Amino acid sequence: MTDLLREEPRVVSAGVDLFANALAAQAVPVTTVDWRPPVAGTEDHLARVLADPRRPDANALALSRMLAAGADLVDVRPAREVLGLESGQFLHAGPPITWERASGPLRGALIGAALFEGLAATPSSAEALLAAGDGVEWAPCHDSGGVGPMAGVVSPSMWLFELRDEATGRTAWCSLNEGLGTVLRYGAYGPDVVDRLRWMASVLGPLLQAAVRRRERIDVKGIIAQMVQMGDEGHNRNRAGTLMLLRDLLPALVDGGAPSSDVAAVAEFVGGNDHFFLNLVMPAGKLQTSAAADLPGCTVVTTMARNGTDFGIQVSGTGGRWFTAPASTPEGLYLGAFGPDDANPDIGDSAITETIGLGGFAMAAAPAIVRFVGGSVPDALATSRLMYEITIGENPAYAIPILEFRGAPTGIDVTLVTRTGVLPQINTGIAGRVAGTGQVGAGLVQPPMECFTSALSALAAAAPPLAPRPAPEVPGSPIRSAGASHVSRRDG
Repeated sequence: MTDLLREEPRVVSAGVDLFANALAAQAVPVTTVDWRPPVAGTEDHLARVLADPRRPDANALALSRMLAAGADLVDVRPAREVLGLESGQFLHAGPPITWERASGPLRGALIGAALFEGLAATPSSAEALLAAGDGVEWAPCHDSGGVGPMAGVVSPSMWLFELRDEATGRTAWCSLNEGLGTVLRYGAYGPDVVDRLRWMASVLGPLLQAAVRRRERIDVKGIIAQMVQMGDEGHNRNRAGTLMLLRDLLPALVDGGAPSSDVAAVAEFVGGNDHFFLNLVMPAGKLQTSAAADLPGCTVVTTMARNGTDFGIQVSGTGGRWFTAPASTPEGLYLGAFGPDDANPDIGDSAITETIGLGGFAMAAAPAIVRFVGGSVPDALATSRLMYEITIGENPAYAIPILEFRGAPTGIDVTLVTRTGVLPQINTGIAGRVAGTGQVGAGLVQPPMECFTSALSALAAAAPPLAPRPAPEVPGSPIRSAGASHVSRRDG
């Protein structure tokens, strides 16, 4: 001990700061470790999952597949063609839910979709139809290979973006973006909302289809990579991405032979809607996470989604099983006279952006986002840095300039979330809790920890039995220890 004290002390401090601060005050160098105990009650399941011999290779394969996934916009078509939806069939954001438990925004969006499809003439008759369940049904967008923003309601006559990963042939889809405010995805269903949907189906969709087909493909992943360099984070800020998309589409729109008034209306609608490109980032994210799905032993999260009542996640190693808990209400900034009492709990499939390292995970790339969702620029930087603690890798395609072009944190790991207690950060819009209200603000939210602890429990149950440990060898004993290849004896 005396010899050790002759050298300069090297101190590592974990836990409370009192000890580290006292040494630092005496000019002693201290390395602090931000150590936290695992989430209470998860210790046994965490140890079981970490001991699963399949996990390291499965997670490495999941990450490599996520990073390799491409995303090209290849077509724009009605949902009835893409998905085979029939009259009375709807899709929605988040995990499965019944009408009785559906939130106000989801109910409002289903009412609006029923009006749009001509299934009812008035909101009250549409609500009665949906409540009775007579000839109508709905299911999660994720279960059909796509994503829907906010309420995420898709009906047969709505048009969809179709994206494809050329390397695997896998496809994903998303609806077209209506803009902000009083729109269907936020639960509004007034005459102006339905009229806009009809214009999108009769003008916007067909013109985008013609332009995309003339182009044959648009590299959405490439645009995302560029927009992250230009101050977008891919969830609540998509201004650069939207304008780059319009730049790529505009020549084909002008040259497509449609009436100039329609071309001008489409260009104005897309160019004036900064969120238009979000509905392409989302299916690109779906392609990326789908590439990592269904790997036994893998602890990577492939889905985070909300229906306005429940928050749900899916994990690669447990397939399509949902792990749900009550959704939290975002905290943020409100529009006009709206306030926290008007807010609905978290809703939408758009958390797919965080699942691939964008959105709240890439806030450092878009410091201006804090003016829309709240917080400060240092908060944004700290959040992105913290997300590296719960992910298994980085995506060099989505490099964050202010972090020395470090790749976006990618591959949320259930074991890292439960081991550190750090939850994914999501930035999102806020829908009014009353059906028909629309958007009331934007803010920040986190998933409930229960989703991750439930997933951890399921992963532990699915892990293979542990191999028995070899019995300790006793010197001088003639008994062969378990797994030993020879009899251990004490030398005379």
